[in-house]
Amino acid sequence: MDVFLRKIRNGIDLLNARIGRAVSWLTLALVILVCINVVMRYVFSISLKWENELEWHIFSLIFLLAGGYSLLEDKHVSVDVFYTKFSPRNKALTDFVGTLIFLLPWSAIIIYYSFWFFLDSYQLGEGSPDPGGLKAWYWIKLAIPLGFSLLFLQGVSMLIKAYLALSTGDYSEYINKSDIHQNEKI
Repeated sequence: MDVFLRKIRNGIDLLNARIGRAVSWLTLALVILVCINVVMRYVFSISLKWENELEWHIFSLIFLLAGGYSLLEDKHVSVDVFYTKFSPRNKALTDFVGTLIFLLPWSAIIIYYSFWFFLDSYQLGEGSPDPGGLKAWYWIKLAIPLGFSLLFLQGVSMLIKAYLALSTGDYSEYINKSDIHQNEKI
């Protein structure tokens, strides 16, 4: 069972790592687009609505599709007031309970409702209300359920990590460098 769970976890981690690295290139595209937009606006006095909207869309893709990768790399925003002082076992227990009670259910709710948000937009053929704007806004709305699906999957991986640590007593993944320096007993 543990081997099967580790394979699932590794597959999810690999998926989010690959998507996260691919999405990181959108940051370069966004920087280039913003620079072009600034030059067009301030040098040539030309402002194109679709350029502004494309900036928003690219930023949204970066933010939404890299959420699972951020969780994988432990680079997400977190409140570590108590967590950093916990023992590795209590960190695993906190991750297990927090993921099960908060992350997975809320991600599932957002996936469900945002899918219908996308579908309504698609059926309406929603686009920019501004002349010269982007025509198909529904595609960016699809990034919401996709992004939260990746976050949900990474939550499953996190749940497996915590479960395996709690069931085997191997808390090596929960030991921080600061824990090692303090010679904390596990």
